[in-house]
Amino acid sequence: MSTATVSDRVFNFSAGPATLPLKVLQEAQQHLLCLPGVGASILEISHRSPPFEAIIGTAEQDMRTLLGIPDDYAVLFLQGGATTQFSMIPMNFLSASTSADYLLQGAWSKKAIGEAKKCGPVKVVWDGSAEKFSRVPRAGEFQPSEGAAYLHMTSNETIEGIEFHYDPDCGSVPLICDASSDFMHRPIDIKKYALIYAGAQKNVGPAGATVVIIRKDLLDRQVGTQLPTMLDYKKMVAGASMHNTPPVFTIYILHLVMKWLLNDVGGLDKMLQLNQQKANQLYDYMDASGGYYKPHAQTDSRSLMNITWRMGNEDLEKKFVKEAQAAKLDGLKGHRDVGGLRASLYNAFPLEGVAALIDFMKEFQQKNG
Repeated sequence: MSTATVSDRVFNFSAGPATLPLKVLQEAQQHLLCLPGVGASILEISHRSPPFEAIIGTAEQDMRTLLGIPDDYAVLFLQGGATTQFSMIPMNFLSASTSADYLLQGAWSKKAIGEAKKCGPVKVVWDGSAEKFSRVPRAGEFQPSEGAAYLHMTSNETIEGIEFHYDPDCGSVPLICDASSDFMHRPIDIKKYALIYAGAQKNVGPAGATVVIIRKDLLDRQVGTQLPTMLDYKKMVAGASMHNTPPVFTIYILHLVMKWLLNDVGGLDKMLQLNQQKANQLYDYMDASGGYYKPHAQTDSRSLMNITWRMGNEDLEKKFVKEAQAAKLDGLKGHRDVGGLRASLYNAFPLEGVAALIDFMKEFQQKNG
């Protein structure tokens, strides 16, 4: 088998698992055989060992620094992906005698609503389906129901390519956010949220771990009394993510990504600037293409992470994807449920990849316009 090198890497526009920082991959590669001073690989060491305790502790502390997470919030590293959180949240906080509010913004929020309805009453307080999920609600367009157990939002709908660019204020109703596809891409006002969850495989690591940031007083609202142990937030907080073996390798990579965000990028303000630069270059080009490339999202809801667009017909889109892949521009096919095209520009995606895509789009339009 021949050895692959950095020059063999494609530009990975996939919606996830996604591009990781090259520096992180290189450090992991260097230390995969043997962690310095440990004598064993990260794939071999006990999750109860002092070396791993240091890794998970540093990962949490760096995340707290980056997001400004105060002490009255717990940080968990769980398994099961964000989809498990669709069920775990209502199992813990929704009952037949209460109701939860949901924003229906696209495919992922629709799935979350479906799981919540298995546990108790759900009220959709904003529905974007009439506009084909082309935007998120604007400030003041929805109001939490009085006495709602919580309000659930999706900060970025990966499939439709729409994103919140502000932190909603829900007053006394706990705000719960699925941030899977834009986690750590910008600073947020953490105190506006009671719970934030995110699968690691978009912005902060490989697949295998789900980050949950939960305000500790939310645990007092828990309604489930006979919950399975692994789906009980109180037990997960009490066990500090260690009730059973956590996803050790994913947490290790996440730890390296946090270090990269802090030391190489310079924090989330700088990360947001880079993300805006990447996305704006691509949106600006499409807006100037005379309608050849047509973004799906309305301007004020355009995602910085997942840029979705359509072309003249599906045959043209298929040709675009095939030729782009041959040009080492991979993962541009839109989600199977909606079709079209999608370029995911997560934190670690490089600027030169955006430039390469725009050059390809110009050439494609000239040849096929």
